[in-house]
Amino acid sequence: MAVLLFGIFCFPIFLTGCGSEIEKENLYEIYAVFNDETKTLACSQKVEYVNTSDNALNEICFFLYANSFREGQKVVSDAYFDRTYPSKQKSFGEIEIFSAKINDISADFEICEDGNILTVKLSKILYPNEKVEIYLEYNVKLANIRHRLGYGNNTINFGNFFPIICVYENGFVKNEFSMYGDPFYSEVSNFVVEINYPNKFLLASSGNILETKEDNENQERNISVCRAERVRDFCFVLSDRFEKRTEIVDDIEVNYYFYDDEFSNEHLKTAVKAVQTFGNLFGKYPYSQLSVVKADFCFGGMEYPNLVLIADDISKDDVDYVIAHEIAHQWWYGVVGNNQFENAWVDEGLTEFSTALFFENNAEYGIEYEKIMSGATENYKNFLRIYKEIYDDFDESIDRNINSFRTEPEYVNHTYTKGMLMFDSLRKMLGDRKFFKVLKEYYKDFSFENSSSEKLVQSFSEHSHINLEKFFEAWLKGKVVFG
Repeated sequence: MAVLLFGIFCFPIFLTGCGSEIEKENLYEIYAVFNDETKTLACSQKVEYVNTSDNALNEICFFLYANSFREGQKVVSDAYFDRTYPSKQKSFGEIEIFSAKINDISADFEICEDGNILTVKLSKILYPNEKVEIYLEYNVKLANIRHRLGYGNNTINFGNFFPIICVYENGFVKNEFSMYGDPFYSEVSNFVVEINYPNKFLLASSGNILETKEDNENQERNISVCRAERVRDFCFVLSDRFEKRTEIVDDIEVNYYFYDDEFSNEHLKTAVKAVQTFGNLFGKYPYSQLSVVKADFCFGGMEYPNLVLIADDISKDDVDYVIAHEIAHQWWYGVVGNNQFENAWVDEGLTEFSTALFFENNAEYGIEYEKIMSGATENYKNFLRIYKEIYDDFDESIDRNINSFRTEPEYVNHTYTKGMLMFDSLRKMLGDRKFFKVLKEYYKDFSFENSSSEKLVQSFSEHSHINLEKFFEAWLKGKVVFG
């Protein structure tokens, strides 16, 4: 995410012929019907889950990110209140689970007190390498909120709307909700999503829109079938104001969905250049489409597989930066995953650094790499000076979960800014030839896998032939001194 601070089942298309490598990836099949009057999404979902662990399982856990918008949860800091709620009043949403089935037989389920984890009980033990089909019926109520899940005056955003299976690491990883950053962690999966919606809207989505047809039962509604392979999540956006521009680059369809943008051609060009630049620097973008979507959103932008949100209220001078940052996330978070709650710097620090590389490689924007780094250094020094006056026990470490940061500026300055400066320092230490080779090898090592703090350090050390543990420890544990 880019943060700008103030100051029934019906599945006509299935994935086939994907080979043995795909077989161990989960398959989500979702049928969703959007009611524009009630701002609700009625869903049926089937998940074919593969136990890739070494343990026998008697239950499956899902994260219910949609419940982070229910009453009692805080999704943004007070500083973002006016930008977040169009009505200037709080609005709430939630997900209601109606039923669960295991292989067509009703199953017991429970939702934890905080509302973030759904646990479905299995009727029999699921052993390693076995599969199970889990059916869920649920309803998502949207809040009137300019956020990843909700509706504003221009767009209806469906980010993290569905129950997604928690990553298993000797137990299911159950992150907390957080109003800072992106508290997400998921495995690469395959998706077939059928969306029924009023035909006044244009649809932007993750993956490829294979077919859009008129609903036989209601001529005022469309049904779109979308497929996304080997992605960590699925998102779609609806708007009755969207215009769309498209350009093909290296067999990749780059789309820009927008409204009220006289510079739409330029912003599409930025997206195209970002795909080319990052593909050259890190490795090929492995999907056939990418959509940049202007949207009602309270922060600068937000990344999803094959789709990024760009807030419609950011200044013209910031749009290109946000587009580049969010597209960099297609490599760092999208292809190379990580636990964004526990180790946010792994993707955000590297993504912010990658954004600086974009401008270094595209001089026509007039944003110099060295000025980005020097400005970031001064900003971080000023941040340290102010916060050390406020907090006697101020923690300068960055390798910690996002709820341990007391304020949003603290989270951003550590995860984004200090993370970026760390990678710049490593670049200078290794030299460009070795550094960029290491970066490409890291991308190759963890494509469609999950990385972590330890795995990143190990990969960088292995491919540079230098033990970098002390280097990273100094930065991650807060030992580096900013004079």
